[in-house]
Amino acid sequence: MTSAHGEAVQEALFDLGPDESVGYRVPIACQVAGITYRQLDYWARTDLVKPSIRNARGSGSQRLYSFRDILVLKIVKRLLDTGISLQNIRLAVGKLRDRGVDDIAEITLVSDGTTVYECRSADEVIDLLGGGQGVFGIAVPGLMKELSGEIANFPAERVAGGGAEVIGVDELAARRRRKSS
Repeated sequence: MTSAHGEAVQEALFDLGPDESVGYRVPIACQVAGITYRQLDYWARTDLVKPSIRNARGSGSQRLYSFRDILVLKIVKRLLDTGISLQNIRLAVGKLRDRGVDDIAEITLVSDGTTVYECRSADEVIDLLGGGQGVFGIAVPGLMKELSGEIANFPAERVAGGGAEVIGVDELAARRRRKSS
C-alpha cells in the first residue's frame, strides 16, 4: 500500500482496533479467556476487570465484554497460572486499564514470579533477562492475534442506544426462524 505522496506504507497484519460497540456475553468471555463464571463474576464485582460494553443492571440483564476486556481477562488468567498473586495482578491491570487496544498491543509483560514488568522494546526485555529478573513473558501482540482468531467463531452483540443486535452465528434464532416459517 502507498500513501497519497507515493511513499510505501505498511498495513497492519490484522485489525487491532475492534469495534468498541461490539460485546460478548459472559459464557463466551469465560470460554475464550479460559476462566470460570465464579472468577469472572468476582473480578467484575471487585473491579479487576469490569465489562466495558454493558454491566449487569439487576436481575435478567447481561454483561457484555469488549475484545479489550477479554484480552485483559486472558492476561489475568495467564498471570494467575504462573503463580502471581491477585494483588500484584491488580497493580498490573491498573496500569493497563487506561490504555487502548493499540497501546496494549505494543507491550510484552515479563515477570519474575512476584512483580510484573512492562516492556515496550526488545532491548527492555533483554535488560530484564540480563539482570536475572525475568522468568516468563506474555507477548501481548501474539495473545491478541490468538484472541482475534478464536473470538471470530463466537456470536457477538452490537449495542446501539440500549438495544442489542446479535452479530455472527446465532443457531437458536436461526432454528426459531426456520420453525416459524
